[in-house]
Order: sequence, then structure tokens, then C-alpha cells
Amino acid sequence: MELPSVTVLSLFIPTFFMVSITPGMCMTLAMTLGMRFGLRSVAWMMIGELSGVGLVATLSAIGVAAILLTTPSLFLALKVGGGLYLIYLGIQMWQAKGKMALTDDASLQASFTRRQLIVQGFITAVANPKGWAFFVALLPPFLDPDKNLTNQLVVFLAMILSLEALCLLIYGTGGKSLGRFLSEAHHQRTLNRCSGSLLAGVGIWLMLS
Repeated sequence: MELPSVTVLSLFIPTFFMVSITPGMCMTLAMTLGMRFGLRSVAWMMIGELSGVGLVATLSAIGVAAILLTTPSLFLALKVGGGLYLIYLGIQMWQAKGKMALTDDASLQASFTRRQLIVQGFITAVANPKGWAFFVALLPPFLDPDKNLTNQLVVFLAMILSLEALCLLIYGTGGKSLGRFLSEAHHQRTLNRCSGSLLAGVGIWLMLS
């Protein structure tokens, strides 16, 4: 079974971790639920959120796979575009100063029943256009057309869900402490710049590889 190389995985894991850990709609929802209702509510929301992320990532991967198999030149363009997108995100984060660079201004209303929490998490993940953009733009640069595509995508999707779950738990359990930390502009600026530097560096590496 051909798997992604150690070099690719050493870049993929921190890249997607930084994309996930940067405050956005899903992480803000997890933090809000954690602060107001505790980790149990976050856990139910995570079921829906991870299902939504898995759906978005799978559909994006299927589209990317189809392009790779039928139009190699277009896949190469997507790979270069993915590298440029990472560099763009890095610059955007550096320019965000003390703001949450990837956060959409949305009213997050906490639900109480398990079903409502699951649905809320799913909708938050699927309805976020930035999530679709991330997967469509960021998957191609990490794929090796000379290796089994299905095996690579299975590994990457498993890692994406694992990293997303880890970040949701960090925000959910962090609760008020994390909320206070991110409310200070210089802390948010430091996070943005660390994330931005990593994403831009990986984007440059992918374009040159």
C-alpha cells in the first residue's frame, strides 16, 4: 500500500493543523458551547461538524481525483494555485493584525438538544464557503500522481478529521481561558503571524517542488 512520503506528511500535518486551529466559524462555535454548556455539548456538536467536514473533504477529493486522472495539466495548475493560495493566506494572516483573520461574523446561537447540536455542527461545516475553498485548493499540492491516489486520499482525509477533532477539543475545553487569550489583540496577532509564516513557507515549498 503506497502512502504519502514522510516529507509530504511532515508538511501536511502542521499545515492543516494551523488552518484548523486558526479561529473560524466552527472553532468559535466549539469555544462558545464549551464556555456556556461544557464539553458534552461540544462533543455532540463535533459529531455533526466532523460529518460535515468529512463530506466537504470527500466531495472535494473526488473532484480533485477526477481532474488528476483526466486532465493532468489542469491538476498541475491546481497544484500551483494551491501553493499561491497558501501564500495568500499567509499574507492575509500577517495583515490581520489583532483580528481573527479567518473568522466570519456570524451569530452563533447555542442549541440545547443533542439533535440540534449535531445539526448545528453539520450546517456550520457545510455552509462555510471557506471550508470548500481550503480543501479544493490545498489537497492538490500534496498529492503525488505517481502513487495510488485512493490510498493517499484516505490517509489525508483521516488526518484532516483527526486534526479537526483535536482543534475542536482544544477550543471546547479551553473555554473561558482560551476566549480571554484570543480576546487580546497581541495574542491573536502572534497566532496569525505564526500561522501565516508556516502557510506561506509551505506554499513556496510546494510551488518549487
